[in-house]
Amino acid sequence: MVKLLVDNIEVEVDEGKNLLQACLDNDIYIPNLCYIDGINRVSASCRLCFVDIEGVDQPVTSCTVRVEEGMVVKTDTPPVRRLQRTALQLLLSVHVVDCGHCPANKKCELQRIARFLKIGLKPKRLEQFLKEPGIDTDHPFLDYYPNRCVLCGRCVHVCRNSRERSFLAFARRGFDTIISFYGENEAPDLSCGDCFACVEICPVGALVPKEKEVP
Repeated sequence: MVKLLVDNIEVEVDEGKNLLQACLDNDIYIPNLCYIDGINRVSASCRLCFVDIEGVDQPVTSCTVRVEEGMVVKTDTPPVRRLQRTALQLLLSVHVVDCGHCPANKKCELQRIARFLKIGLKPKRLEQFLKEPGIDTDHPFLDYYPNRCVLCGRCVHVCRNSRERSFLAFARRGFDTIISFYGENEAPDLSCGDCFACVEICPVGALVPKEKEVP
């Protein structure tokens, strides 16, 4: 076990534990979207979980840091909040805010983070870039809403862990990046109808089970 100081609170955790998880386990909230406890390769793609660490020149993503004895961490400094708010505003600039029609409403991580950082869900200073079409219905069991998706990769990870390989993958680049089904030029051989782990782990309601047709 090692002891560290987080926001002037002494925390004792297992040596080598992920710093973000150590904070979350001790009820110290740090905004995050892409992190999953136990993941081996951390992507740090959401750029939200910044913290300041004493002795380090600039804020770092807490999901990529392992705890060390005597570490001193600050989660609420002006540089940290500035980076987090900028990252969230960039995410919202490619996000359709239609909470009333979204299944994630009131349990959405974007809503939670926006409340925590005290910024609106519709940033006024950034132009909005949306993808077309707004819904992908090609999957036999799921509908995918790319303009809700925050590209956190949780669905890709959980699908890969529940099978020999993932039926979900990132496709395209830059602002055009989406989640793609099956991989390129592969015929689907799915048992998704009784799984939906990707739906359950999605933080924003971007993956939705298709409504069953009434006979």
